[in-house]
Amino acid sequence: LIKITEDMLSGMVFELFGQHKIVFNKYGGEDRDASGHEAVEIDFAPPYRRISMIAELERILEVSFPADLASDEANEFLRTLCAARKVRCSPPLTTARLLDKLVGEYIEPTCVNPTFICDHPQIMSPLAKWHRTSPSLTERFELMVCGRELCNAYTELNDPLEQRSRFLDQVKDR
Repeated sequence: LIKITEDMLSGMVFELFGQHKIVFNKYGGEDRDASGHEAVEIDFAPPYRRISMIAELERILEVSFPADLASDEANEFLRTLCAARKVRCSPPLTTARLLDKLVGEYIEPTCVNPTFICDHPQIMSPLAKWHRTSPSLTERFELMVCGRELCNAYTELNDPLEQRSRFLDQVKDR
């Protein structure tokens, strides 16, 4: 699915602009808008960067996350980490929300050129099937461009008992 998405987007950009590189200003205008925001060059030529969510957060923040992200220990670790980094998160302070805030603060802004954020923890993805090689993760990706999400895709969980269990876990966190 990643390859299909990459081929579709790069092909579309090439068809529209005759090249894979475009200049974009998310605030409007071409090179610089009235407020002084500069345009950026985005290269849609494949292959796109692929990063593993937790591994990238650990690298950027220079920390090691607890192995069990569904644990109370992991939630306390993330609360402390967000507080120390002054990353605000409104209640409820669930592990999924705290992780999402960290990703939004530290990973998404680095994704100017197309980037796949992969390997989301199960705790963030109740409808996604578990990862084939790492059961605590899911087969899910988000495609980011210029700090914005263009695509969110996952292998759908089709086990109704497992779906129920995950939904009950989410309700418990509210």
